[in-house]
Amino acid sequence: MASGTIVAGIDSSTQSCKIVRVDAETGQILSTSSAPHPDSTAVHPDRWWEAFQAAGGAELGDVEALSVSAQQHGMVALGADDAPVFDALLWNDVRSAPQAQRLRDELGAEVWAEEIGIVPVPSFTITKLAWLAENHPDLADRVRKVMLPHDWLTWQVLGRRNYPTTDRSDASGTGYYSVTDEAYRHDLVEWAFGRSPELPTVIGPAASAGTTPGGTLVGAGCGDNAGAALGLSLRPGEVAVSIGTSGTVFTSTDTKIADPSGAIAGFADATGKQLPLLATINGARVLGSTAELLGVDLQKFDALAAAGPADAGGLTLVPYLDGERTPNLPLATGSLIGLTRAAMTPENMARASVLGLLCLLADALDKLRARDIAADRIVLVGGGSRSRSLQAAAADIFQAEVVIPRPGEYVALGAARQAAWALSGAGAPPAWERRVERTISPSGAADWAAAVRGRFSEARQRLYGL
Repeated sequence: MASGTIVAGIDSSTQSCKIVRVDAETGQILSTSSAPHPDSTAVHPDRWWEAFQAAGGAELGDVEALSVSAQQHGMVALGADDAPVFDALLWNDVRSAPQAQRLRDELGAEVWAEEIGIVPVPSFTITKLAWLAENHPDLADRVRKVMLPHDWLTWQVLGRRNYPTTDRSDASGTGYYSVTDEAYRHDLVEWAFGRSPELPTVIGPAASAGTTPGGTLVGAGCGDNAGAALGLSLRPGEVAVSIGTSGTVFTSTDTKIADPSGAIAGFADATGKQLPLLATINGARVLGSTAELLGVDLQKFDALAAAGPADAGGLTLVPYLDGERTPNLPLATGSLIGLTRAAMTPENMARASVLGLLCLLADALDKLRARDIAADRIVLVGGGSRSRSLQAAAADIFQAEVVIPRPGEYVALGAARQAAWALSGAGAPPAWERRVERTISPSGAADWAAAVRGRFSEARQRLYGL
């Protein structure tokens, strides 16, 4: 690839649209820009396009290729005029919980896991389609196309001149794409929705979706977690733990996992491999909400959490503040256990928030390990991972070496790497160096961490029988 070639990666996340311009040869980020999305679980897709434009999407004239990565699972249902018939329901919209339960019960968790790779929870697109059909049949009758957020934004970038496309990583999170067969299951769409609308064409990870009206090549794009795995250049034995709006635990592997419990989603990655993933609805907002409760900013919150006793003075926060997906408890609420007058200090409250979030993620990590997925090193990313108190506790709670990459937009960087791959026509994505800020090893003598994990497990069992 010629020196000086510039590519761009777009991360259309729950919270914002971020655009990075990257040197295609070295992976060096040349510029970063962003614009916010509405804070809602249901939004009009036009808000994503407006944020893309506000972030500089119309000012990429020096870019030779770009690719879009976006939040997974969202339902974008379009009518014959290509306008949404209903606001796009995002991954964290749990109104389809009854439909998810019905789909699980009627087909059976084992069948879902083996044939599709995932077991329905309210996050997945198929459950949202079922909700629309049951609750708004008149609107469902008008639906002609169904897309995911990344599909829709890619289509917009292309000027809607091409037939909509998607990739296997994002399609694998719908509930109607079989990772095993590498094909849509139209029969499941018809069963859940009543008929099968038009679905985007699934293209390969290094393929081009087309060109923009200005002639810029557009890559296949991917789901946000697959984008992050690509941006982090995950190696064998490494597991990414991302703490953003949600928490995610995932790795890139050749191993196919079928988990009837539904805890591990057998997604595809953005390179042709598998991306076993566990997701939590609760992530960095656990820390932010606790800071707000204590009346402090995040910097002061972090100082409080670092100043308190390692075990939070016996306090245990089960942080299911917005319901939860792993475990599947959409109607759950948060619980604070062990509260005494002596323990009720700002330091202990802050520390319990940090430890509760880490324990939630450690439970997810344990489920991967139980499937013989190596987790020797944890790559810790996301806005919540910038907390120094969280970083300091993570290695002992996770019982693994923790790598903190330099702060960066890794989903957008992964999309840019995919764009460079599509532009090069090579057999593998370009090798870009991962820049590391610090590495933390388990202390080896942290009895408090085992005690904290034990208290968390006991509380979860007592509250939910899990």
